[in-house]
Amino acid sequence: QAQLVESGGGLVQPGDSLRLSCVASGFSLDYHAIGWFRQPPGKEREFVASISWNGGDKIYEDSVKDRFTISRDRSMHTVSLQMSSLMPEDTAVYYCAVALRASSSRVNTAYRYWGQGTQVTVAS
Repeated sequence: QAQLVESGGGLVQPGDSLRLSCVASGFSLDYHAIGWFRQPPGKEREFVASISWNGGDKIYEDSVKDRFTISRDRSMHTVSLQMSSLMPEDTAVYYCAVALRASSSRVNTAYRYWGQGTQVTVAS
């Protein structure tokens, strides 16, 4: 069975950093782009970042640009999201997703598989 598992979330204070990880099992991530989405409490799911299958192309939502960095290790079938300068507005459940194609995308319909999500809470 194909599985996608996120980890690394937690409770942090504003200005802190977190590194989220996403590990795939049961299928290969080769030739598939990866995306991170988040759903703040009481709000709709929104795009965060995406990386192409070879890591050459990365896109970010404007509010996280220069604060978040997406990366992947294809040999380990993992993708990470390094988050710095966290703000209360970043509080959300973060989801890792595997795209149907190799190119990065901010559209949720481009993604085939989704993880269970990991909670990130930023509060003083």
